[in-house]
Amino acid sequence: MKKCLICGKGELIEVEDIISEIEGHFFIEKGKRCSSCGEEFISERTSQNTIEIARRLGLWGEPLKLHRKLSRSARGTVLRIPTDIEENLHLKGDEQVLISKIGKNKLLVEIKE
Repeated sequence: MKKCLICGKGELIEVEDIISEIEGHFFIEKGKRCSSCGEEFISERTSQNTIEIARRLGLWGEPLKLHRKLSRSARGTVLRIPTDIEENLHLKGDEQVLISKIGKNKLLVEIKE
């Protein structure tokens, strides 16, 4: 077995429970963990697979946090979708969406297909 590159003491053990977090989303990956210091190592291939999944979910490679101001309407609160996002998602303006509350202060907006 290989020795840890960080502490030089522990053995690197194969594990399947390394947790990576990207923009509040958690990914469980395979890799190696040091038996002494607990440092975790993920292969380049595994990292690239996680990044590809994050890209498909829209979590990687594009701006995710845009600052916008909510407006009031006679029927409720309005959030305007910026033109660049509208074009990127090919929105026409008549789509149905699902809005979910996530945690204390986050909303998730999904386009209903």
